[in-house]
Amino acid sequence: MPDGTSDRPGLRERKKARTRAAIQSHALRLFTEQGYDATTIDQVIDAAEVSASTFFRYFPTKESVVLFDDFDPQIVAAFLAQPADVPPIAAMRAALREAFGDLTAEQLKEQRERLDLVLAVPALRGAILDQLMQSMLLVSETIADRAGRPRDDFAVRTLAGAIIGSMFAVLSELAEDPDAELAPLVDRAFSFLEGGLRL
Repeated sequence: MPDGTSDRPGLRERKKARTRAAIQSHALRLFTEQGYDATTIDQVIDAAEVSASTFFRYFPTKESVVLFDDFDPQIVAAFLAQPADVPPIAAMRAALREAFGDLTAEQLKEQRERLDLVLAVPALRGAILDQLMQSMLLVSETIADRAGRPRDDFAVRTLAGAIIGSMFAVLSELAEDPDAELAPLVDRAFSFLEGGLRL
């Protein structure tokens, strides 16, 4: 924070975020119109009007264009900002509500299109497993830090695993129901978790 008065990203960071978002938006549009396998990186570069070096600076692979999202930092910040007496599941549910609530209708539409691609393309389905494992480690570390417990605490990791497991349930529901809405579905999953997983 150069001016010491705000935690708002600087001009350079905002410009980079806009460029990344524009590349991804054009890519998702082309993948939806032409199919993932039929769309080349060169076509995405042309549509986004960026150089090849710019594209690869943001996205090292074609898969990463679909898999990337910048939700994690927002969710972590919102989670850590929850009152200390709020249990972890309730705090994560509130953080997710806040993150989804900040999205525009167009951004929510892009999130759904991105997940539809992941579910439809075998290479992307495989890649998201690794991404979810990394997310589980991030969630585990964040919960541990908030609770003042060691990051390798097995109970904390188990809780993080339950949270990520609920995301698999969400993905399965999205795959079966094209009309399902992402944000309410995530909240429903967390309601189940918060209720103690009682059937």
